[in-house]
Amino acid sequence: MTTTTSRISTATTATTATDRFLDAARGDHGAVPWADDITLDATIPNGRLTIQGADRVDAQFRIWFADPGTLEEVRRFPIATGELVEFTVSWVEDGVPHAARQVHVLDIDDRGRITHDNMWCGGRWPARLLAQMEAARDAD
Repeated sequence: MTTTTSRISTATTATTATDRFLDAARGDHGAVPWADDITLDATIPNGRLTIQGADRVDAQFRIWFADPGTLEEVRRFPIATGELVEFTVSWVEDGVPHAARQVHVLDIDDRGRITHDNMWCGGRWPARLLAQMEAARDAD
């Protein structure tokens, strides 16, 4: 019984932290999901970067997710240390539609804060590239 209660509590905390994280990915940076000592390990096109500390991670997310966006193809999987999240985010930047595909492995502490984010991003795709990808898919 204690184990079940603990799992339920952890899942609820993970869901709350992940919901706040997904809000940030949509460009809503109101409720900060980061632990003070968070580490972001991001694999991005042509590179990899590691950022430590809630203020620095929050600042980076505000750059990456500056414009209001819409999440599509969201898949969430509970894991022992938090949650794995996969999504496509779309937004309009300077009048041009964009999208990006990402996977995040989130470690979440017992206070409901993200302590580690391992991230993989396929890049920022402007409308021109989105149209090319759509045409290639339809050609098959």
